[in-house]
Amino acid sequence: MDSTLIVTCFLFGALALVMFGLGLTLRVADFRRLLHSPKAVGIALGLQVIGLPILCYAIIRAFGLSPMFAIGLMLLAASPGGISANLFSHLFGGNVAMNISLTAVNTLLSIVTLPIIANAAIAHFAQSGQVVPIQTGKLLEVIAIVLVPVGLGMAAAARWPAFAARMEKPMKVFSALVLAVVSILSIAKEWSSIASTFAEIGPAVLVFNLASLLSGYYLSRAAGLDKPLATAVSYEIGIHNSTLAIFIALSVLGSYTLALPAAIYSVLMYITAPLFGWLLLRRPAPAVPAQN
Repeated sequence: MDSTLIVTCFLFGALALVMFGLGLTLRVADFRRLLHSPKAVGIALGLQVIGLPILCYAIIRAFGLSPMFAIGLMLLAASPGGISANLFSHLFGGNVAMNISLTAVNTLLSIVTLPIIANAAIAHFAQSGQVVPIQTGKLLEVIAIVLVPVGLGMAAAARWPAFAARMEKPMKVFSALVLAVVSILSIAKEWSSIASTFAEIGPAVLVFNLASLLSGYYLSRAAGLDKPLATAVSYEIGIHNSTLAIFIALSVLGSYTLALPAAIYSVLMYITAPLFGWLLLRRPAPAVPAQN
């Protein structure tokens, strides 16, 4: 079997197991409570669909990126939150039920919004006439790797609550190990590309990553959301599905250059996201007014 396929199967299997562990900590009531958090949902979806593309465009102009890198960064901005957003939120005190729900909703929306944003970027920056078709396969991927294992974990927790309680701490440790493995593999896989292009595209990608994390958190706090909800929104907005952006760049648009912003981002986010989470844990949450 090809070594790349082995690594891919290992990561997908490990992440599915992590999602099962997250499911052990959730109850149906967690999702029902989301109906009482319309503000959090509105902020997250508004940033994802409108705010981040505008922010990304401003960064592109500020750094004077070439058309190919500009399109690649817009592809990344239009991609929904990735599975890692759920893991980081889990490790750093976020509302995981909110993350999982937002990941599912964002992925559904991206079937429509991602091709629209990508095609608009292509028309504006390159005028190439290329079209990004709707990627329904990624929805199935999220269902397989996120929703199904989480559902099984929730079912197991409802059936064996004592087992779920015992496994909560070991699964958090396992989550941290998975993140470490993913980070190391990402750096090893993309090292040559990162080394040759970082000076040109790296600073813009880093600014986009940090701006996404910070806007998600501080806009949520300013709107009166509690710290766990704000953390969930921050990671959902700040940790994108770079794999999806790379897939579209390589398999749909057939351009290796378009994939480089997402490839660099896939490494940087495993540095910035834990640092951001560490700062959140060290910083006490001030009181906020009750949300509507």
